[in-house]
Amino acid sequence: MNGLVNYLSCALLWLGLAVKAPDLIRHRHDPYLRAICAVLGLAGLCFFLGAPPTVGAVNRLGGTPNLAAPLTYASITAYSAASQVLVVYWRGGPAVHRVARRWIIGYACVLVGIAAAFALGEAPVERRTDFDTYYAGTPAVREMIVLYLVGHLAAASVTTVTSLRWARQVRGPLRVGLAVLGLGTLCSAGYSVAKLTAVIARWTGRDWSVLATGVSPGAAGLGALVTVAGVLIPLAGPRLGRWHLARRTYLRLAPLERVLDGVLTRRALRLPRPRLASPETRLMWRQTSVHNALSHLGGRLDPALYDRVRRAVLHDTGDPRHAEAVAWAVVITAAVEEDGAPADATGAVHPADPTGPVHPAGPPVPGPGVLVRVADVLAGPLDLAAVRERAAAAPTGSA
Repeated sequence: MNGLVNYLSCALLWLGLAVKAPDLIRHRHDPYLRAICAVLGLAGLCFFLGAPPTVGAVNRLGGTPNLAAPLTYASITAYSAASQVLVVYWRGGPAVHRVARRWIIGYACVLVGIAAAFALGEAPVERRTDFDTYYAGTPAVREMIVLYLVGHLAAASVTTVTSLRWARQVRGPLRVGLAVLGLGTLCSAGYSVAKLTAVIARWTGRDWSVLATGVSPGAAGLGALVTVAGVLIPLAGPRLGRWHLARRTYLRLAPLERVLDGVLTRRALRLPRPRLASPETRLMWRQTSVHNALSHLGGRLDPALYDRVRRAVLHDTGDPRHAEAVAWAVVITAAVEEDGAPADATGAVHPADPTGPVHPAGPPVPGPGVLVRVADVLAGPLDLAAVRERAAAAPTGSA
């Protein structure tokens, strides 16, 4: 009776709405985004208005017994319409606006019917939890109850069938979202089925109020939450996929950054590490650090060494991509050693001087995809020093 479940469900749904609100403000003319926000907002409103404390407050403030009933039914009807419109825009097609408009007009008529039936009927005794079964036999009020339940059941049924049928034709996050949406609307249909069963039982003299007061709210709560999850999965899926890829790439680049750490520290080429940042931001930070170090080492990247190593590895493995990655790994590690080894007056190389012999023209810095493969080589068991020595000893024209 305290409505805690209703308020928690409402809070979760409106939290989802708050997350999407900035997108709606930026793209207020996007009908698909408006439909998503309408589903989230109206689903939360259904739970809020259906909570017993809210029912009592609305009845008291409105000065009309059971005024909360038609308002709750209207919000459920509007939620049903928004769900249908969302599916219509989700599918797209040449007649999408016309079909969406028909659903809106149809459920607007249901809303008018609910208001008219309540105005014509009499419901003087306040019922906060069992209004449907208590007034199941009252003229006009009975029609109002059946009207909103049939409207909700029709919307849930159509959405379930459409979502599950469409899910078989697509792949990826959209397929998962449609399957979850279909499951959610199927649960929501249980709300209408349970209440209609309880109402029909009352018409035949039986008291099955537990279906309306116990089973129906549970089905509604579960259905709304699962439905909203189905709506959000196609939106969150691509972003989660990008985050997963960014995090994976970020971790794979760690061995290369460790090799370049001395250069980055000595030359102060690394920005402060971002805190509480998204995987994409952290990846950008690591890529920038690596690029800064390689740009600084550009003149020390020996093209002749690169060619010798690449030819030697290609001769052994026959894999051009692997040969390229190994060649870059050898050249980069050699340049790092050279950068940290100073030259004295005779040209001999010693550790600790910030300058050293620089090759006149190094090869261009490799792209991000190649750098990831280089990092994989650096993380592996390959002995780069041995590869370098073997390449140096190989004949110049070997292939």
